[in-house]
Amino acid sequence: QAHIVESGGGSVQPGGALRLSCVASRDIFIWDMAWFRQAPGKERELVASTRSSSGLPYYVDSVEGRFTISKDHAKNTLYLQMNELKPEDTAVYYCNKDRGWAVTEYDYWGQGTQVTVSS
Repeated sequence: QAHIVESGGGSVQPGGALRLSCVASRDIFIWDMAWFRQAPGKERELVASTRSSSGLPYYVDSVEGRFTISKDHAKNTLYLQMNELKPEDTAVYYCNKDRGWAVTEYDYWGQGTQVTVSS
């Protein structure tokens, strides 16, 4: 049965760093994985993914060079290292498989983890 648990969020000052973790059930983790985020009043967006035609991770422009996505297959765990955090990174972060779907096509999400960047 599908299961996702995100953790590692918190409150940091601008310029700070956080490392998010996501443990997923095997039926999800076998796929390419991605991190999404949803800021208040905004739609959920994909920010980083292991799914890419180039073989390299994909990052949305706003996080390129600051965030790093990685997978630990032995632990069924997905990570997101977030450096040089900005107030606009404030959001609830979720992970899920990435099959090229629109976010509205997913039928299961974890509880997410809150990231707040504020001085």
